[in-house]
Amino acid sequence: MAASPIQVRMQVWRGDASGGEFKEYPVAYEEGMVVLDVLHRIQATQAPDLAVRWNCKAGRCGSCSAEVNGRPRLMCMTRMNIFPPGEPITVAPLKTFPLIKDLVTDVSFNYEKAKSVPAFKPKPKEADGTRRMYQEEVDRVQEFHKCIECFLCQNVCHVIRDHPENKPAFAGPRLFVRLAALEMHPLDTNDRLELLKQRAGLGFCNITKCCTEVCPEQIHITDNAIIPLKERVVTEYYDPVVWVVRKLTGRK
Repeated sequence: MAASPIQVRMQVWRGDASGGEFKEYPVAYEEGMVVLDVLHRIQATQAPDLAVRWNCKAGRCGSCSAEVNGRPRLMCMTRMNIFPPGEPITVAPLKTFPLIKDLVTDVSFNYEKAKSVPAFKPKPKEADGTRRMYQEEVDRVQEFHKCIECFLCQNVCHVIRDHPENKPAFAGPRLFVRLAALEMHPLDTNDRLELLKQRAGLGFCNITKCCTEVCPEQIHITDNAIIPLKERVVTEYYDPVVWVVRKLTGRK
């Protein structure tokens, strides 16, 4: 026997850059549905003009990011049964990025920042025509390639969420993950430390781990990407031992 539909009050943000408000939609859902399913039902039955971005509905594309009951989540991976029955559920757009319409925000900031990252530049091949690396070196950077660019980490980073004026000088946790994947690759020869120190604004991050807490891929952004990058920058620019060695050897 099929389970009876469950009634819920969905409070969805409606509006654009000029303003808006939450609008409540009473809607029924069935067991197993996720927040994105319920929004699609609202589109089909009550608000056909509701703007919501999505693609795969499988937690792989990162498109359906939103703030559900105040917490940044992927709507396609947020099951309805995690919420207390009878209480309204709020769905709002990501706060850190400019609003386009309803739940859709302009995340182009992230792609513009990505353009500043020097590409992978492999070192020359060995004499036998191969390039070698240890398995532990592969494992170290593999975690960073799990990123689906949902930008939830960017959304909760207070450096740009609470201080939009920092955006020109701060790349944010998603780009630090990308930079870590390149900097820690044993075959890469590009030097990105000056970029990290000056233009990416790594020093702005005070490692509160809020980005790690919301990552749907459970990437240890702070511990495995940001902190090691900070250590590399400190060693390169502020380590007195390195400074003495450079003075003695003439290496710049």
